[in-house]
Amino acid sequence: MQANQTAKGFARGFAVSVLPILPILPILLAQGGCSSDVNPVKAAYIGAGYGPRDVAAPDFVEASRRKGVDYMPVGTDAPKRADRPRTAESRKALEAELEGARNRNEARGRAAGSAGSQANSPADSPAKSPAKPSAE
Repeated sequence: MQANQTAKGFARGFAVSVLPILPILPILLAQGGCSSDVNPVKAAYIGAGYGPRDVAAPDFVEASRRKGVDYMPVGTDAPKRADRPRTAESRKALEAELEGARNRNEARGRAAGSAGSQANSPADSPAKSPAKPSAE
């Protein structure tokens, strides 16, 4: 019995809170639709001078845009590529070429590293300070 009274109380409270909104609901929905591009209320606001103004793009923007760009419609397949995928033989040849280039680069790096370490190694004997000039 307690649950039934709670449900009735909720329904009564809901009806009381929603009923005053119903007459103005269409107006609220029309105002909420101002964000779309095809809204007569938005068009009226813009026409009256209250909405955002159209701003022409600067010349450098217009110049950087591509002319005559056609976008592929949704639901159509992309055109076939002129390039064919690599065969297994060409892929292995490319891998071998890249591995050879990597090995050459690693060898050059080791050679440069060893040359740098030899150039920066300290001499066998410590550096001697220059002789002080005698005051004669």
